[in-house]
Formats: sequence, structure tokens, C-alpha cells
Amino acid sequence: MIQVTPKAAQRIRQIVAKEGNGGGLRLAVQGGGCSGLTYQFKIESGERPSDQVFAFDGAKVLIDPKSLVFLDGLTLDYTESLMQSGFVIANPNAQKTCSCGTSFST
Repeated sequence: MIQVTPKAAQRIRQIVAKEGNGGGLRLAVQGGGCSGLTYQFKIESGERPSDQVFAFDGAKVLIDPKSLVFLDGLTLDYTESLMQSGFVIANPNAQKTCSCGTSFST
């Protein structure tokens, strides 16, 4: 199970609407990065048969079974500031993260 904040759900809906495909945000984990695993974000037009689909206030997050092992329990947020804007992940499975926040290890 994952959680998506209202700000993150709103941003996902905006991005999907702009793409015009009616899909959702794919959140995945891939090997690499300075800490060993890297978060991957991608807008997709639809879900795959094996995906776990999480719906929050009209926004869909799609996660494949292998990635869900590393992402179970996370909270996805969205932040905007003068310096940067983007999705922020709070992952209870990450024991070590890099300073940029896109790489982690378990």
C-alpha cells in the first residue's frame, strides 16, 4: 500500500490531462544511482496486467510487482519552491538515500 498526498494527486492529474492519454503515473525502481536503486517516474496511457493500481482523488499510480517490494508503505508528495519543484518520496524501506533524493538502498 502507498499513500499519495492531495498535492501529488493534483499534479498527477494535471500531467495526465496534459498528455491527454487518460492513464497514470508509473512509479518504479531500477538498479543504479549513487545509493544502489533509483526511482523512476513515467506517464503511461494504461496499466499492465500485473500492475498494482492505486487511485487517489482521480489520480492513478501504477507500480509493477518487483518495484512494489521496495515501494510498499511510501508516501508520494509534490512540492514547489523558488528553487525547485517535483515529487518527493518518503520511503520507509530506504535505509540510505543520496542527497538528491532520487537514489536509495535498502
